[in-house]
Amino acid sequence: MRLHRLSITAFGPFGATQEVDFDALSSAGLFLLHGPTGAGKTSVLDAVCFALYGAVPGARQSPGASLRSDHAPVDLPTEVQLELTVGGRRLEVTRSPAQPRPKKRGDGFTMEKAQSRLRGYDPERGWHALSKSHQEIGEELTQLIGMSRDQFCQVVLLPQGDFARFLRSDAEARGKLLGRLFDTRRFAAVEERLAELRRGAEARVTAADERILALAQRIAQAAGPAGAEATPIAARPGEPGLAEAVLEWAAIARSTARERLGIAHRVVAWAEGRQREARHALDAVRELARLQQRYEETRLRSVALEERRPERDRCQEELERARKADRVAPALELREEAERAHHRAADALGRARAQLPPDLADAGPDQLAELERRFRQELGGLESARRAEARSTEIDEERDRLERESRADDVTVRDTEVWLAGWDTVHTGLRESIATAQEAATRAEQLAGLLAPARRRLEAARRRDTLAAEVRVAREELAGVRERALAAHETWLGLRERRLRDIAAELAAGLVDGVPCTVCGSAEHPAPAAEGDGHVDRATEEKALAAHRDAEETRTRAEQALGLVRERHATADAEAREGEARDADSGGLEASAASSGLGAVADPGPSVDELRQTVDRLTAEHAEAHRLAAGTHAAREALDAAEREHAGRLELRQEAERRAAARTSRREALDREQGALHDELTAVRGESGSVASYADRLTRRVELLADAAEAVRAEQDAAQRRKEADDRLSDAAFRAGFDTPEAAAATLLDAAAQRDLQHRIDTWQAEAAAVADRRAERDAREAAEQPAARPSVAQGEFETAEWLLREASSALAAADERCGELSRLSRQAADEVRRLGPVRQEYERIARLAGLAAGTSADNERKMRLEAYVLAARLEQVAAAATARLQRMSSGRYTLVHSDARTGGRRAGLGLHVVDAWTGSERDTATLSGGETFFASLALALGLADVVTEEAGGVRLDTLFIDEGFGSLDDQTLDEVLDVLDSLRERDRSVGIVSHVADLRRRIPVRLEVVKERQGSSVRHRLA
Repeated sequence: MRLHRLSITAFGPFGATQEVDFDALSSAGLFLLHGPTGAGKTSVLDAVCFALYGAVPGARQSPGASLRSDHAPVDLPTEVQLELTVGGRRLEVTRSPAQPRPKKRGDGFTMEKAQSRLRGYDPERGWHALSKSHQEIGEELTQLIGMSRDQFCQVVLLPQGDFARFLRSDAEARGKLLGRLFDTRRFAAVEERLAELRRGAEARVTAADERILALAQRIAQAAGPAGAEATPIAARPGEPGLAEAVLEWAAIARSTARERLGIAHRVVAWAEGRQREARHALDAVRELARLQQRYEETRLRSVALEERRPERDRCQEELERARKADRVAPALELREEAERAHHRAADALGRARAQLPPDLADAGPDQLAELERRFRQELGGLESARRAEARSTEIDEERDRLERESRADDVTVRDTEVWLAGWDTVHTGLRESIATAQEAATRAEQLAGLLAPARRRLEAARRRDTLAAEVRVAREELAGVRERALAAHETWLGLRERRLRDIAAELAAGLVDGVPCTVCGSAEHPAPAAEGDGHVDRATEEKALAAHRDAEETRTRAEQALGLVRERHATADAEAREGEARDADSGGLEASAASSGLGAVADPGPSVDELRQTVDRLTAEHAEAHRLAAGTHAAREALDAAEREHAGRLELRQEAERRAAARTSRREALDREQGALHDELTAVRGESGSVASYADRLTRRVELLADAAEAVRAEQDAAQRRKEADDRLSDAAFRAGFDTPEAAAATLLDAAAQRDLQHRIDTWQAEAAAVADRRAERDAREAAEQPAARPSVAQGEFETAEWLLREASSALAAADERCGELSRLSRQAADEVRRLGPVRQEYERIARLAGLAAGTSADNERKMRLEAYVLAARLEQVAAAATARLQRMSSGRYTLVHSDARTGGRRAGLGLHVVDAWTGSERDTATLSGGETFFASLALALGLADVVTEEAGGVRLDTLFIDEGFGSLDDQTLDEVLDVLDSLRERDRSVGIVSHVADLRRRIPVRLEVVKERQGSSVRHRLA
């Protein structure tokens, strides 16, 4: 991996955009990154880490910390862009953290989300976008680099302070660092998994034992009294002998239950024999009692049957007479129907003769028919007279109609003359109304064009007056904020100057004897600086700086708020002044426009009251003009209607005159025709009022004569049919054996009565047959000769035998069920014991593995956990790789070796010792001096970088950074260390040293200087 270019914008101490050209710095292979304390040297490395992983090293990624520079303008976003080559690909990654930005509308700030962009370079296509997803970019870069963020910070950004602490720390602290670098969480997960498996296997064994004990309790419950004879189980869950004890106890319970089952079988056999004998005896007694009862019932039924014999004979005789009378029934019905028909005909004849004249009351049908024929001929001769009379009526109606029309036309002519007399006046008035409405419509359009701008100006004037007050308030607030910001700035500068004067004393307060100075690197401190009067510590200065920054932000927000209010006030004032000249021409604001010049600074513009008066006046005028204009259409409609009515009335008068002439001619013709018809009708009507009334009288006479003739003929026919029916009825009664028809009628019965008689006869005969059959039964007769049966005694003996059998069967079923349940539970217990065997074996195997991995087993002599064992192997590799460089730095004196010896009661595996070739002794790395600790930690860091790089897949690291610690070396050691670092340039590798030691600037000509300024830090390239 090689870095090419880094662009930092508003990041950390850098307030503006800074460019770092790593290609130029790497040309010499070794370059120096230097600058004063707090200038931002480490921030350059943080920017590289942020571009690659989206976060800075863990020690500086504190919760709530912001990566944005406090020196940057509010409109300059924070951004880091890094161009690098990794895995044979040229990439450009750009990242921006979550940061506040000014709102596009309104005041204040809004939080903008973090953004990431990744581009790739192709010789043919140039730069092209690859992704904008945080997750995709992170996965792509992590896969190409082959290291996590923690590994990258330890391997590429070598922090010497961390490795110095690593040399002095105990095994637990070393394990945490190595576990983070080599990601041995999977081995810790293996330990936890084994422990979890052990707990699970132990739980399964305990659960299986508990199930076996539960089965044992169920066996004891099923065994009942037999279980009390066996020895109770004393083993507990988890004990090895529990399963065998349960199986032995179950076998004893099964044997006892089988013995009790055999006894129960023999008792049941005896009870069944006794129950069979009792049942046979009971059945015999019950049969005897049934036959005796049957015989007695037969005797009683025979006596009752003889008592009902007379009734049966009477029913038989009535039924036979009714069946003979059925042969006379048709003749009786025919006679009754003929009698009813004769009565109806006689009644009709009486009603018809009552309507005839007295002289025709006894007339026969022939006389009546002759009179009917003569009247019909006379009625036919009246048809011509009817037509003449109808025409006379039509003539009278038409003459009445002509008279009504004449009167209506006279009224119409008089009304028309009156209306036409005032036509000229009405016509002139309607035309004047149309002209007035048109002028009002034109005026309304003009006023509408003036009213809308006047309303907008009135609203703008109201906003202008409101915003003027807000401008005054904002101006006063800004003045106060500016004063507070200036005071906070002066306070912070004063405190900073006082702290800088005593900075040496502040650094001296942190010196410890034997520990190198962070400025000069010396481990001796002969004359540390003392604090002066009024010393200011760093916390006080930072508090003042925070107050200054808060005041500046408040001032900026106040200025933005004032500018926004002023802009809105100016807009409202311009809208209020718009169209003053036009309003003056319309008569609204003559005095205001004449007394103030447009655009004058002192001109306050039209007031709200003046504009309100103008709007009210224009509104009233527009409403009046609109009301008048609304009558235009109605006036035009009225004129059109009046003209149409004038033409219509003239036409009506002419039509009335024409109709009057026509009516005179028609009336004379009708008078002549009416005279001729009157003479003809007078001769025909006679005494009747009209021909129609005379014809109606003749029609009624014809109808009465016809009805009377028909009634006489119908009555004669009905009398003849009644006589014939009487003859047939007498003949039928004689043949059926009755003396008179009345006797036959009295004997008749309907079908229901005959069926009832037959049913009563059949019932008696069926009962007689049944009694005869039962009296012939021999066994019932013989049973009646024996003593009376006693079923209750036999029933008692049978119930006793039945109870004994039930008790014995219940005992047998309980014994059989107990044996079956014990066999089933014993099989379950045996199955559980068989299943427990592999589970217990698995538990013992897992428990041995878990104890070995956790370091608690006796087989693990060093009590070393699995993760510690893996880390010890890694540490051994790191120590071997670090020794190659440490021997060169120390001129072959020191060698790093790994130790797995236990110290005190702690576990072994992560010990680190140094072997001194001059003395041949091996001692702990915590005993090294300050300078020795530096190059030992440097060698350890380089060795760790080699091991981690190899584990990451052999990814080539062409750019390395080494941070601080060189001030503790003497000149000779420093030369040797620089020779080792210079050897890292082999195969085109570049090394950047981060330090503020002045001597390194002389030794390393290629430098990247970080300059600290009040407006923010900046970088400068110093190339050879």
